[in-house]
Amino acid sequence: MRLIDYRQKNFTQVIDSICTRELYDYSIEKSVQGILDEVRKDGDKALLKFALAFDKFKLKSAAGFRVVGEIDEKQIAPELKKALKDALRNVKQFAAHGHPKDWCSKNSHGGFVGEKFFPYDRVGVYIPGGTAPLVSTCLMTITLAKEAGVKEIVVCSPAGRDGKLHTALQYAAELAGATEIYMVGGAQAIAAMAFGTKTIKPVQKIVGPGNAYVTTAKRLLYGYVDLDMVAGPSEVVILSDRSADPKHIAIDLLAQIEHGSGHERAFLVTTSKLTALRAMLELCKFSESHSRREFTKKAMKKNVYFIVVPDMQEGITIVNRLAPEHLEVQAKNPNGIALKITRAGAIFIGKYTPEAVGDYVAGPSHVLPTGGSAASFSGLTVSGFYRRTSFVEYNKESLRKSAASIQAIAMAEGLEAHADSARIRLSN
Repeated sequence: MRLIDYRQKNFTQVIDSICTRELYDYSIEKSVQGILDEVRKDGDKALLKFALAFDKFKLKSAAGFRVVGEIDEKQIAPELKKALKDALRNVKQFAAHGHPKDWCSKNSHGGFVGEKFFPYDRVGVYIPGGTAPLVSTCLMTITLAKEAGVKEIVVCSPAGRDGKLHTALQYAAELAGATEIYMVGGAQAIAAMAFGTKTIKPVQKIVGPGNAYVTTAKRLLYGYVDLDMVAGPSEVVILSDRSADPKHIAIDLLAQIEHGSGHERAFLVTTSKLTALRAMLELCKFSESHSRREFTKKAMKKNVYFIVVPDMQEGITIVNRLAPEHLEVQAKNPNGIALKITRAGAIFIGKYTPEAVGDYVAGPSHVLPTGGSAASFSGLTVSGFYRRTSFVEYNKESLRKSAASIQAIAMAEGLEAHADSARIRLSN
């Protein structure tokens, strides 16, 4: 943990260094490229090899990657079933407001122009497993694809060493609308969905979060498939004044860094040094008593910052520079402050809105831009599962009105046939 006070001489330099952080781990790019090349070349054979090497389970054939058959729902706690269905309703309701709409109008030449939107035919969804199988991510990704009208929704997620998929994860994926589920994880899963193998047909778009290897694979494969975004480790910024409860701040910081990679980042930006000091103390207390303390130690040591600012305007400026994945506003007049935030993946307003409500039940997808990329990218929405096609329809009169402009621009570019394509039509 690190306390940074605006009164210290190097405050500006320290803030600059925090805000200019690397989003990608370029050191693993070569090894990830090797995995991608091998999957592209050897298909299922490569997937079997990597399942043994990375996930520590062996299959006789690649057909074993496909999850088939109904799960024993008795293994799913009734309260979890109820919670997932409750969350699903909100996700679907939120998605219903985001469908893009076809439109058509006349331009200045009298020609008809517009846009049409079509859902993808086949998409891939990556769901992280490991020490924290992200059951909630099934709802935040698959549901949107289904609501958009995608017919084939392929899910890839790593199996445990027993060669089985986490039962609750399978239940959530099927509940949300997955049509195919494969026990394949890591960069090899992204490669399989992008290139296709004998077992896993290629998809048009891949969505979902993942570790550094998954993120690097997505970045390297952009162009082979469409992507939601290239996201790194998760992060939260809490913007507060002295009215905020230090316990609320501390538990929300801890909630962010407990994901387990050690690269998660958590920030408090506050106008009150006393609030910062109390929140630091509470975070230490909470971390010692929580079950995932072994996973939070690394992040607490290197990636948790308490930034004291002279006033709320300076706090807002720093938040917009950080462009965080998650922003909580715990202060007086939180709505007024939130209106001044222009760079954040999602904003959680007021003392009773912990970031966890967005992770699980509120409705907007929790697949959000990280590492400052919220300055340029937006979170996953139902519109991300549509392809857009523009259309143009001119008649002879509208072509005649545009011909002089077409010729002038075409000749400026040295493209004579472009000009002739209009001239010849009008000469008949």
